Amino acid sequence: MTTSAENGRKGGQPAMHTPPVVSPQAWEAAREQLLVKEKAMTRARDALAAERRRMPWMAVEKTYAFEGPAGKVSLLDLFDGRHQLIVYRAFFEPGVFGWPDHACRGCSMVADQVAHLAHLNARDTTLVFVSRAPQADIARLKARMGWEMPWFTITDSFDADFGVDEWHGHNVFYRDGDRVFRTYFIDNRGDEQMGGTWNYLDITPLGRQEVWEDSPEGYPQTPTYKWWNWHDSYVADAVPDKKWVEVSDAGEAAFRDKDASTKP
Repeated sequence: MTTSAENGRKGGQPAMHTPPVVSPQAWEAAREQLLVKEKAMTRARDALAAERRRMPWMAVEKTYAFEGPAGKVSLLDLFDGRHQLIVYRAFFEPGVFGWPDHACRGCSMVADQVAHLAHLNARDTTLVFVSRAPQADIARLKARMGWEMPWFTITDSFDADFGVDEWHGHNVFYRDGDRVFRTYFIDNRGDEQMGGTWNYLDITPLGRQEVWEDSPEGYPQTPTYKWWNWHDSYVADAVPDKKWVEVSDAGEAAFRDKDASTKP
């Protein structure tokens, strides 16, 4: 059986060689066959995140300064009191295509995909963007594009020191008191996966902080799903809602019954 795509498309474009059209039963069989590989990839991704949490840390010895909406701030200030910090270097400055109306198209796509930050904050994690544009321009851009993430101005060698002076990238840091450590870095196509809460947490040293994760001994972990909340309802040290505990327990059990080898 052929599809309309195989018969050619309007505008003289070449015909698409589409997959065969099959019965519902054959389609389900094909899906189950592919699902085996997809589950293997999920488990491999979990294992990679576990290895990432065991990477050595690098102490940040230099002092860095940024400009924010309220004035000068340090790298330590960017944590906003939390232990984990993800810094995305976005290109918005003179000389970048789009200036002064827009940031780099690729960096703008990354910005458009950022999930609600309340969920990251609930896991002791802060996400910020940094660029070399002045704060007045950053504020104007954020208002135009509807972006709400904290966005600071680089004023020194931070970008050169952390591999983002010529290309975008995410640097991850951990704060232990007043000491700051670089724990991870990802750029190029690695940035494509960023934006969702889970992918952000998976590149942090503490991970998602749920009990199913393979993390070093003593790392903070809470029962699976139980910390989830509406983004306007997170409260520090709140006890998980009883009804949500029942619902999430039932959902987790259903998935485990279906495939005991599948993690949340």
